Amino acid sequence: MALVVYLRTVTELRGKGDRIAKVTFRGLSFFSRVLENCEDEARFEQAFRWPIGSQVDGDEMLEIQVFNYSKVFTNRLIGTFRMVLQKVVEEGHLEVSDTLIDDNNTAIRTSISIEIKYQTMDGSVKVWSDGEFLDIPDDCDGTFQFETDSLLSGRSQSSGTSPGRSIHGIPTFRKTGKGVFSAMKLGKTRVSKDDHKKGDDAAILDAEDLDRKAMRLGGGLDPDTISLASVTAVTTNVSNKRSKPDIKMEPSSGRPVDYQISVTVIEARQLIGLNMDPVVCVEIGEEKKYTSMKESTNCPYYNEYFVFDFHVPPDVMFDKILKISVIHSKNLLRSGTLVGTFKLDVGTVYSQPEHQFHHKWAMLSDPDDITAGCKGYVKCDIAVVGKGDNIKTPHKANETDEDDIEGNLLLPEGVPSERQWARFYVKIYRAEGLPKMNTSIMANMKKAFIGENRDLVDPYVLVQFAGQKGKTSVQKSSYEPIWNEQVIFTEMFPPLCRRLKVQIRDSDKVNDVAIGTHFIDLRKIANDGDKGFLPTMGPAWVNMYGSTRNYTLMDEHQDLNEGLGEGVSFRARLLISIAVEILDTSSTEIMSSTEVQIEQVSNMSESATGKMEEFFLFGSFLEATMIDRKIGDKPISFEVTIGNYGNQIDGVSKPASAKKKKEGGGESEEEETELIHNSSDEEAEDDGDLTSVPSTPPMKPVITDRNYFHLPYFEKKPCIYIKSWWQDQRRRLYNSNIMDKIADKLEEGLNDVQEIIKTEKAYPERRLRGVLEELSTSCSRFVTLANKDQNLSGRTKLDKERLKSCMRELESMGQQSKTIRSQVKRNTVRDKLKLVFNFLHRLRFLADEPQHSIPDVFIWMISNNKRIAYARIPSKDILYSIVDEEMGKDCGKVKAVFLRLPGKKGFGSAGWTVQAKLEMYLWLGMNKQRKDFLSGLPSGFEESKAMKGTGIQAVPPISLVYNMKQVFQLRAHMYQARSLFAADSSGLSDPFARVFFSTHSQVTEVLSETLCPTWDQLLVFDNVELYGEAGELRDDPPIIVIELYDQDTVGKAEFIGRTFAKPLTKMVDEHYGPPRFPPQLEYYQIYRGNCAAGDLLAAFELLQIGPAGRAALPPIDGPTDSDRGPLLPVPLGIRPVLSRYRIEVLFWGLRDLKRINLAQVDRPRVDIECAGKGVQSALIQNYKKNPNFSTLVKWFEVDLPENELLHPPLNIRVVDCRAFGRYTLVGSHAVTSLRKFIYSPPDKTANNWAHTGDIVVNMDPEPNIKKMDTVVKIDATTDAVVKVDLNDGEKEKEKKKKKKKKGEEVDEEEPDESMLDWWSKYFASIETMMETLRAQEAALAEAEEREDLEIAAESAEIKADDFPMKGTKPKEKNKDKKSSKDKKKNHDGTEKRPPKPKVDELMVYNKELESEFGSFEDWLHTFNLYRGKAGDDIDHNVVDDDRIVGRFKGSLCMYKLPLSEEITREAGFDPNMGMFQSIPHNDPINVLIRIYIIRATDLHPADINGKADPYIVIRLGKSEIRDKESYISKQLNPVFGKSFDIEATFPMESMLTVAVYDWDLVGTDDLIGETKIDLENRYYSKHRATCGIASNYSVHGYNAWRDPQKPTQILVKLCKEGKLDGPHYGPGGKVKVGNRIFLGSTEIEDESGLKKQTEEHLALTVLRHWEEIPRVGCKLIPEHVETRPLLNPDKPGIEQGRIEMWVDMFPMDVPAPGPAIDISPRKPKRYELRVIIWNTDEVILEDDDYFTGEKSSDIFVRGWLKGQQEDKQDTDVHYHSLTGEGNFNWRFVFPFDYLMAEEKIVISKKESMFSWDETEYKIPARLTLQVWDADHFSADDFLGAIELDLNKFPRGAKTAKQCSLGMVLKEHELPTISIFKQKRVKGWWPFVARDENDEFELTGKVEAELHLLTAEEAEKNPVGLGRNEPEPLEKPNRPDTSLMWFMNPLKSIRYFIWHNYRWLILKALALLLLLLLVGLFLYSIPGYLVKKLLGA
Repeated sequence: MALVVYLRTVTELRGKGDRIAKVTFRGLSFFSRVLENCEDEARFEQAFRWPIGSQVDGDEMLEIQVFNYSKVFTNRLIGTFRMVLQKVVEEGHLEVSDTLIDDNNTAIRTSISIEIKYQTMDGSVKVWSDGEFLDIPDDCDGTFQFETDSLLSGRSQSSGTSPGRSIHGIPTFRKTGKGVFSAMKLGKTRVSKDDHKKGDDAAILDAEDLDRKAMRLGGGLDPDTISLASVTAVTTNVSNKRSKPDIKMEPSSGRPVDYQISVTVIEARQLIGLNMDPVVCVEIGEEKKYTSMKESTNCPYYNEYFVFDFHVPPDVMFDKILKISVIHSKNLLRSGTLVGTFKLDVGTVYSQPEHQFHHKWAMLSDPDDITAGCKGYVKCDIAVVGKGDNIKTPHKANETDEDDIEGNLLLPEGVPSERQWARFYVKIYRAEGLPKMNTSIMANMKKAFIGENRDLVDPYVLVQFAGQKGKTSVQKSSYEPIWNEQVIFTEMFPPLCRRLKVQIRDSDKVNDVAIGTHFIDLRKIANDGDKGFLPTMGPAWVNMYGSTRNYTLMDEHQDLNEGLGEGVSFRARLLISIAVEILDTSSTEIMSSTEVQIEQVSNMSESATGKMEEFFLFGSFLEATMIDRKIGDKPISFEVTIGNYGNQIDGVSKPASAKKKKEGGGESEEEETELIHNSSDEEAEDDGDLTSVPSTPPMKPVITDRNYFHLPYFEKKPCIYIKSWWQDQRRRLYNSNIMDKIADKLEEGLNDVQEIIKTEKAYPERRLRGVLEELSTSCSRFVTLANKDQNLSGRTKLDKERLKSCMRELESMGQQSKTIRSQVKRNTVRDKLKLVFNFLHRLRFLADEPQHSIPDVFIWMISNNKRIAYARIPSKDILYSIVDEEMGKDCGKVKAVFLRLPGKKGFGSAGWTVQAKLEMYLWLGMNKQRKDFLSGLPSGFEESKAMKGTGIQAVPPISLVYNMKQVFQLRAHMYQARSLFAADSSGLSDPFARVFFSTHSQVTEVLSETLCPTWDQLLVFDNVELYGEAGELRDDPPIIVIELYDQDTVGKAEFIGRTFAKPLTKMVDEHYGPPRFPPQLEYYQIYRGNCAAGDLLAAFELLQIGPAGRAALPPIDGPTDSDRGPLLPVPLGIRPVLSRYRIEVLFWGLRDLKRINLAQVDRPRVDIECAGKGVQSALIQNYKKNPNFSTLVKWFEVDLPENELLHPPLNIRVVDCRAFGRYTLVGSHAVTSLRKFIYSPPDKTANNWAHTGDIVVNMDPEPNIKKMDTVVKIDATTDAVVKVDLNDGEKEKEKKKKKKKKGEEVDEEEPDESMLDWWSKYFASIETMMETLRAQEAALAEAEEREDLEIAAESAEIKADDFPMKGTKPKEKNKDKKSSKDKKKNHDGTEKRPPKPKVDELMVYNKELESEFGSFEDWLHTFNLYRGKAGDDIDHNVVDDDRIVGRFKGSLCMYKLPLSEEITREAGFDPNMGMFQSIPHNDPINVLIRIYIIRATDLHPADINGKADPYIVIRLGKSEIRDKESYISKQLNPVFGKSFDIEATFPMESMLTVAVYDWDLVGTDDLIGETKIDLENRYYSKHRATCGIASNYSVHGYNAWRDPQKPTQILVKLCKEGKLDGPHYGPGGKVKVGNRIFLGSTEIEDESGLKKQTEEHLALTVLRHWEEIPRVGCKLIPEHVETRPLLNPDKPGIEQGRIEMWVDMFPMDVPAPGPAIDISPRKPKRYELRVIIWNTDEVILEDDDYFTGEKSSDIFVRGWLKGQQEDKQDTDVHYHSLTGEGNFNWRFVFPFDYLMAEEKIVISKKESMFSWDETEYKIPARLTLQVWDADHFSADDFLGAIELDLNKFPRGAKTAKQCSLGMVLKEHELPTISIFKQKRVKGWWPFVARDENDEFELTGKVEAELHLLTAEEAEKNPVGLGRNEPEPLEKPNRPDTSLMWFMNPLKSIRYFIWHNYRWLILKALALLLLLLLVGLFLYSIPGYLVKKLLGA
């Protein structure tokens, strides 16, 4: 399919000039040739052709633009012609003439005539013959006069045209991108109307309903749709991407890194179980750590911190499972019972924002009983720190809501809080193509014993998921095992473990070995959106890669088989499927355990995974160069394999049965199976057409230079081809190819935009809009392409679901990109860029196909039958499709492939050397589509076949012979390099560059001792022969490799880094001149492994040598510099234009110089060098005595490029001058960018303030204006007012007024002054900081909404920076005004929360002061001096501290000469100081340093028990303070609260070190971490960092002014230094400084309360707004606390905790400061809590009476304060309560120490009997009351409990009736009280316990009275425990029944037996008497009778 446009003529042009036309279709533009000097008619007569992958729509559009061409300036548009292609689509052929339209859509006279032809394909998929592409059918009657040469080359049998190339022979400006595809816009570009003069909003016209006429109105050229490449074609011709191929050399995965995981277990709640003793266990991988045990509570409070250190590869780290479990009553003897566990993988934590969960609740579940539900919650912090990550301790906006467990569950964003149980079914069917896992010796032994040679592998499959493992059975001796088993995991869904690991292992008697590993990322096989799907996969084959297949006993690459690092060979493929079923836990027949189960499954049908198809892979090696010399000169061959096909050395030995006679291939059950052969047998196939040729013939290498060989292929290029059989699942690969291409294009566009921003070119926003436009069209294109999916066999559920979700995602992405496009404005480019990068990550994620089909292709270099180096190419990248977008990005293209060493060998320096560089052509497709496989090769070759005979057409060639070759000259203009890697011990290098092109190489000269060499050298490569057709070489020349080395006097040169470039090509027939030539110098990033190692500034051009020979080439100037010998310099047109600059250097001093070769540095000097010129500092005579320079400023002049980006670096070197004129290099520093030192004269006109009258800075409170918006616009004409928040003095008054009215409202009383101390101020400030952070978060959200306002503002050409309109303040401004802002925010916030007590505040910075104030380098900069070899660290953001040998302090200033006069004419200008006027002198100065240390947080544990005993050590120069006595025992968050004074002399002692050490009883103390502060920079800074300026001036109290200078004195000094007029104090509280007037109060109260007049408040107001003073203003440092990270040199880059502190400095020559502020930690206050238990009611009855069987309980109540369980107290027992009522009148007394500010109880106790000293714990104040049933002979029974938080607990009910369960369950909703405020409370509270179903039930009620007293009050009025004296309570009135039977048995008989059974007893007695009578009667009757009878 193709669209051909034949551009004939353009007539009626005006004027005379050079014309050029540009023809655009689907975003791909071609330029015509330039017609020179044509007048009114331009006859182009030129054809343009677009091969197209999909049908042309009737509404698509063709655009032709005609320009006046200019070599120098941009081309000027004459007019545009657009047409809709409807007619063309219908008729296929059309001739048109029409007029052009101009920018304003009006027709002009100029007209154009063209002819259009559209060739469709009949039938959607037909294999076309090669020629058909260019065939011109006869029906055009010869109207198509193509240029003949292009036709001929198209006719030759071999050369098809690769899509996207223009017809050969037409000089085109191809839009270059990454290969050809970025040239094909992936869709139909909509034409958009966009006229820049009318604002920037592009309205997009839909092309569908527009006919031709409307199209003509479509608007001018839309600058957004032009790619940067075509815009800059004028300057560079090559888009940056293209001239800088992006090739990564070293594998990054698999290399171990340092990780530190810190877990803080804070507390647990709602644990299921009665009266338990819980312990929390934290387990990561194999390591376990336990908290201490808390007794009899189910809401224990721990606050324990654990740290785990790991040194493993990232993949291993992130797959580790982190498990938190709670165990009940674990001790030394028994392991305890598991209550519940929670698990997630470390990767989930790492992917959280800031890599952490903070204060979140982990929900516990029981793995043995999944029906049970939640077992409780553990609140914890988890953070994972890799090297160089810094963890911010987050504030939480909802600190108060932390008890809201449901809202703060420990789950990632987007995971529902109610997780269900699910079954994960992993079905394992069978595997294929396994390697041998035994050596042949073993096999022979087996054969001898068993008598049969069986397959040498016994495989089984191991599946790991969420910390559990499942194994299939072992299939003995089988290369093609069939398992048909499923492994079932039961786990919560969604799981918090991202990856499932499937591993084939070989079972062995000794140890099992992994054969191959595959990870399945659950996020890729599921979608959690509302239209999402559960994880599902397959049945699909997954390919496994690992080490090479030859079996050795000790496999050095065994790690690769475990899944670490990139596999270097195909190992096997496994057929699996995954399904997930959500369980209904309520159903009864469910298995309740989570044990892994294994079951059999039915067999899989053959065709289920797709139809077996025959695939054909073809490759051609065009060049093999840069082969490492270490390999030796044995013949070398290359082998290509796909799966096991093509593998000749170690493929599988052939199975015996013919049925199994195939390898990685299909198991189609037809007879033909017999014929599928093992590729290494050269037997012919049934169709007789080909056997595979998988490797090139061996060939001896030839020497290129001292490091590399090359293979002499010259014109004969070897080829390989392989047939293989795979399931046809191309659709999967096609879809991911389309997405990959969209992503590539997007990435390229975004890199362009970044480059534009970086190089500060114009209009980055236009390019970004273009990128977004392109993205949205590409996305809609994807939807149309992917939609026409046929129902292929073998499509799995995942295929269907994935397709749906990809289409949804891309559709929405297209929509979003349109929306964003309309919002891109100049000031939003950066934000939008971030958003679009998210699209890029999303696309890359989507494009990764989880279900494999065709395995990757491996290319191995084989020498001496050993595999040396490899490259792995994903099969999708070379897969062929007829549709362009679906084709792999490297299919049918010549590509540079770099081979590298396998596995661990490739780590480190070995991985930096290139093993070989191949220029390779690869094509993979269905055998049926094979006709096309040569179409992308450079044309001009003949095939040479292996066999002669029939069917010759079909046989692929075994080599190509090129008869067309072009001869070129390459010119490499090597100008300079910067920031190179230091390769010598001096900290410098002796660099030279080696340039490789094709088989040639050359070197630049060696420049010694520099990291920034300027070679300025032209390297000429003559007679470079390249094969192929000229036009193609021009568009896609081969890659140039540039390697940089460090020359060593002895031994081999050391590798520094490498970069790649593409030259600019000029053919014979092209003119050497603009726009393309001469080429521009460009920066190329140099890589050393994966780390950036500098930049190279160079340009490369490739010039074709024509028949006229070299004479016709542009001339080269000879060597200009006689002393450089024969070296050629870079010619004039290419080297940068220079102009004269003066560089002034301020030499201040040197600091911390280390010894050099054991000798101390004594007389150092600094040499500054830039571009060959330089200056030396004065010599420091005695470094020890005074390390500062005597002469401060020197200067030198130098010629530098006009373009700032090309400025060479400036080198600073320090040398030590030894005796006898010897010099030793101490260290050096290269300033890579001089940009920040360029001096720009102040622009007098721009200054708003310069010419206005006085400006009043008003400070009156205006109630109706919200404080945040009090910035009003300032204009030169109006009386401008700047509002600043009211001064605090005024606030005080306001407060006082309010207070008088406060009689009626009960509000929190304002705290008494005497009560307040420094800590009140500190805690208030911390709260403010939290609020500020919250407000910032809210403001960010608001900013999003404001954007539209900003856009509107911009279109009205108002710069939002000039005068912030309401709410549209730019963010930068906010930062400077932070402290005043905080105050404002605070007073805003008061509407929402109860008013805070008024406390003066300070500023709490949650980072170092340096980061807030630019390291205090406002005029004095610090340059680190380096020496020694640089370390090879993976990430270069970690500074190598051990290489720093000292610091140079000074500054630079550069400016163009001549400088304007007015600067030098200013009053008081000192010519000796140059631009560094008004700088203090650098003589030594004595200073008192006062260091305040407040507290440290999150220290790294240093002792075995997971704690530390920290103390402070302070070092400054020679003095050291070790505060060892006051170490704080077993504390990771110690509060120090100390200040230290040190006297120091600057500059000798200026680096302050504050370290935290761990005290040890025996052995030396360990360093936990330290922080260093440069005091000198602070002291001299304009920000005045000596002593922070308080928010208020007061002379006494906790906020007393602590600077010896009062505000008025400071202000006078500042005005004098800044040459400002003032300050002038006026009546009515005004002060004028410069032209600003400030207002404020003028009274102050002294200690006795008397008011005095003072100007201090006014002066302070000015100081606090000093940044608003024009010209000299900058923010002065407020009174503050800074938070500094503690670092430990042994663990570089990982924070070991933080320390909060501040430093004051006072010069000794002014009056001494007052005593230090007392910041010693608050002592806890002693309280006594008296609890009277009056009664209980409705307590459940536990016991059955022996005699009577009735229910009763022997009730007693137990109580204690949390943390003081050993001090628990019990009431006496109320025996035999029948109703649950108990009467006690019993008093508990609990003394405790309490910290009011932190609301915590402080307990000091020994941890165990072996502890040396007591440990202090801080615990929330909670009272626990429990009700028990007393038993005498067995343990007492627990009935219920209640826990009251003494700070907020529900008010007790008035009566027992009103007391209900709701008081516990609905605690949050009820009003709460604090015992610390109420002091005395009485009421009824419920007791609760959990029943069998874990529901709360009410188990009783207690009437109690709580009474809180301070220790003093308690002493004055003591009480007795229980019912004792003093103040005894009366005995309870218990019923008589309340007694114990064995104490008074008679009473108990009376009460229990007589009471209940008296009638029974009476009846029984009566009956007894009766029976007695009867018995007596019976007894006596015989005798009586006898008597009677006998009558005796």
